[in-house]
Amino acid sequence: MARRRRHHRHHAEADIDVTALLNVLVVLIAFLILSAVFSRISIQEINLPSEGGSSTTLDKQITIEVIVRKDAFEIGDGQNIVASIPKMDMKYDFQKLAEHLLRLKEKYKDKQDVTILIEPDIAYEHLIKVMDTVKIAEVKQEGQERPHRTPLFPQVSIGDAP
Repeated sequence: MARRRRHHRHHAEADIDVTALLNVLVVLIAFLILSAVFSRISIQEINLPSEGGSSTTLDKQITIEVIVRKDAFEIGDGQNIVASIPKMDMKYDFQKLAEHLLRLKEKYKDKQDVTILIEPDIAYEHLIKVMDTVKIAEVKQEGQERPHRTPLFPQVSIGDAP
């Protein structure tokens, strides 16, 4: 029998150069840490409107609704529309909405909740701006450069407009 000679070639094992990969990872980690500092996440706490109502008689009598329509804001009391604020130059008038809500807050000081009812196809940015306006009003007083922030109705419920 003939024996075959096996020729083993000596292959030099290649070393993996991870220097470039480590450089990329160091730069990537630094970038992610720096960008995490500048990004801010805010959470809006909302409630769904309930049919039952609450236990106090004041809350049963008073229901403040802000209805966001395609062409106007409407402020209602649960039964009737109290005020209507039409769009001005194709833009919602958030200042007038805040003024109406301030008058309601002066009238009902203990009221903390409001219901925002939205028509379909309303932009998300408008919803967030309405929520901000309903929660806090910026009142500019004479002699002051910066407006004073007045809390209005911090407990916000969201639903579909009728």
